[in-house]
Amino acid sequence: MSTTAHPTHVGVIGGGQMGTGIAEVAARRGCDVVIVEVDDARAKAAGDRIASSIARGVKRGKIEQSDADQALGRLTATSDFGRLADRQLVVEAVVEQKAAKLDVFTRLADTVEDPDAILASNTSSIPIVELGAAVGDRAGKVLGLHFFNPVPVLSLVEVIPSLLTEQEVTDRVWAFTTDVLGKDPIKAPDRAGFTVNALLIPYLLSAIRMLEQGLASAKDIDEGMVKGCAHPMGPLALSDLIGLDTVLGVAETLYAEQREQLFAPPALLQRLVAAGRLGRKTGHGLYSY
Repeated sequence: MSTTAHPTHVGVIGGGQMGTGIAEVAARRGCDVVIVEVDDARAKAAGDRIASSIARGVKRGKIEQSDADQALGRLTATSDFGRLADRQLVVEAVVEQKAAKLDVFTRLADTVEDPDAILASNTSSIPIVELGAAVGDRAGKVLGLHFFNPVPVLSLVEVIPSLLTEQEVTDRVWAFTTDVLGKDPIKAPDRAGFTVNALLIPYLLSAIRMLEQGLASAKDIDEGMVKGCAHPMGPLALSDLIGLDTVLGVAETLYAEQREQLFAPPALLQRLVAAGRLGRKTGHGLYSY
């Protein structure tokens, strides 16, 4: 692969909200996309989720049927990790747990054949340098590529090089993000939470603490921020949309690195996650759906 060309063969690992959103955007923008899940059932569910999302776009008049058909034709959902061997860019989007991500990157180093292939992580908070270290002499090809949910709608992407990332890799990913995906990147520092979550997570945790302490109802907290501060969504509804397990995981990473109380997860958040009430994706969280 030419190191100046845009990647055309993209892999995505993880078929949750973020992974399917990234895969959908890449397929709709002309890339050949392979999305990998842990088993066939989850791979099929990921493919179905993308197809449903594209179908909604067609129904709303935002996607032409012919474009939808072509995008789906460029997409493969599989449980075969080996299908990533010929990828030029792979984006890891598995659960927000360091051990799981390190395992993925270790496997990628042994699977992806092109030495110039870029290995990216959609992590919300885990330092990129630690993921780079997991791939040995390929660490220069590793960086963060953090999208925001819902990926087909929100334009922001954080591009996060580590101390080990080659400048050429950062430049290529920046160009791919803008020229191919049509997104708006910002360069973020390789520290826990990067730019957006270092600001967002304390805000979400403060809202959860306010609810936990009985200082205001969930409805009043969210309406206050929507109608009083012109936010498109209140912090509690946003937490449910993100996933309370993800919010907790990011908060724990931030607190472990910074040791500041504003990053400490409230007990209510911990209890909801322990109970499996993770937000919209499970039907229950801070709200019921």
